[in-house]
Amino acid sequence: MLHEKQRLLFFILKIIDNSKETPVGSGYIRNMLKLQGFDVSEATIGRMLKEMDFEGYTEKIGFKGRNLTPKGKEKLEELEHENTINRYGKELMKAIKGTGKQELIDMLIARKAIESQLAKLAAMYATYDEIEKMKKVIERQRVHVEEGVSIAEDDVEFHKLIAKAARNKVLDAAMDLIRQHGQLSPMLEYIRKEVKGSVLLEHENIFKSIAARKPAQAEKAMIRHIERLENDVRKYWENFYEENSQTGNSDIV
Repeated sequence: MLHEKQRLLFFILKIIDNSKETPVGSGYIRNMLKLQGFDVSEATIGRMLKEMDFEGYTEKIGFKGRNLTPKGKEKLEELEHENTINRYGKELMKAIKGTGKQELIDMLIARKAIESQLAKLAAMYATYDEIEKMKKVIERQRVHVEEGVSIAEDDVEFHKLIAKAARNKVLDAAMDLIRQHGQLSPMLEYIRKEVKGSVLLEHENIFKSIAARKPAQAEKAMIRHIERLENDVRKYWENFYEENSQTGNSDIV
């Protein structure tokens, strides 16, 4: 979450960046900040600009004003990324609250029953090409984890590949009903990040069992995966409820 000074820095950097390399001064920046809801004195902006010069984010062009440096552009991108994550996180929190703890748990219990059998069948019937596709998804997911990029799409694709490889249309159709809750994977990813959970190792264990053609092992690996998701949901709800009840917002389902 961006603090007030960071938000101010973000908007100042953005204003300078939007000037298309035409130097801008504190007066112009103050007027543009007013449009964003900031009531900041010109003297305060001047002090911030000096700090930004010192940090190497801006470059003073005589009496014309400031331009953004390459380092300033990097800082702007960093703050934009953090701002996006914060906004997306708030949307997910609303979706999680709207869904409710028990509904999430119920969906996971249904997934455990269905997907454990899908994993077992996939270990029996998956083709070489399907196993290679699973492997590529795991590799891509590993890169995304290292880069801090969302793995929600990787998660959906991995589980869909297992369902297809299982060759059971009834179980696949049952999973499609659960997948209709489009926010399920992003919500679970958000929850796991909040409680410091990790899904990559569990996916790797499921994949290894399927690739090794070990149905019973694949079934157990999927059960462990879903049960850990259940535990993370419960853990998140305990922490989330406590945090909100302390601030007077205890209307969590």
